[in-house]
Amino acid sequence: MNETPMPDVSFVIAAYNARDTIGLAIESALAQVGVAVEVVVADDCSTDGTAELVRYFGDPRVRLIERSQNGGPGAARNDAIAAARGRWIAVLDSDDEVLPERSAMMIAAAGRLSADIVVDNVMVLRPGYRSAAMFPEPLLQRLSSLSLEEFIRSNVLFRATFNFGYMKPMFERAFIERHALRFDEALRIGEDYIFLASALARGGTCAVEPQPGYLYHVRDGSISRVLRRDHVTAMMEADRRFVRDFPLQGPAAQAQAVRYRSLKEALAFIDLVEAIKGRAWRDCLNLAVSQPSVLRHLKMPVEARLRRWFGPALRLNKASP
Repeated sequence: MNETPMPDVSFVIAAYNARDTIGLAIESALAQVGVAVEVVVADDCSTDGTAELVRYFGDPRVRLIERSQNGGPGAARNDAIAAARGRWIAVLDSDDEVLPERSAMMIAAAGRLSADIVVDNVMVLRPGYRSAAMFPEPLLQRLSSLSLEEFIRSNVLFRATFNFGYMKPMFERAFIERHALRFDEALRIGEDYIFLASALARGGTCAVEPQPGYLYHVRDGSISRVLRRDHVTAMMEADRRFVRDFPLQGPAAQAQAVRYRSLKEALAFIDLVEAIKGRAWRDCLNLAVSQPSVLRHLKMPVEARLRRWFGPALRLNKASP
């Protein structure tokens, strides 16, 4: 009996109540040129008919995993990765898309460096705004490859200009399996960051493709655009586990210390805003004394503060009528 050839790329999609968007995501993955692909969708107990839509998609390259219990994006992605058969694993969010040439470009970029991981530029699409690349192409051309120190430093809240955590990598499946890498299922935000950081800490070489191939849709209410206290505390705990599992040295350790301080500062800022809203002036005073650096963020307009937090994803020009 003939075995099905190994796909070049397995797109893994974690889906929860994504019926309105997942069709475009799947179609864009299937439209890749020059490579053989499969799409593995892990439905995380959707209630809007997402699983039914995927099940009747009508293409044998699309496979559906139906989880019996909601576990969040990390758990869903882990199930999809475990079922994937491709040489490369590409993370695709259920409300985003990829351009047809993306996979071939990224595999070529990885081949030039014999890399285990490859990232590319991101095209940001936001209703009412012009589409724009998230990162200047000359910046990524100068990088060529992404180091652990550079990746951590780009994910420092309030200070980082370019947040590489928005990149959606492709990983060589053999590398993931060799190092038993899995998404942190305790995280509902920031799980992508920890996964790529862990791969880099395991010695993975990460190539950079300067051209944008991933289409990131900025939608109102997206969890990645809302900074809450429980999100920050979860990220702090994940960072503590990361440092425990991967003792860092030199520039990477310095970058990690700066990032962790920024998370503590973000937590203090959130507490300060809540104290101001609740007119808890004693708490305001205590926070101002213990974390004086957070006071400067109160002077920033809300849009500017979002730009500092979330980087170039919000740095777009308003479209003309």
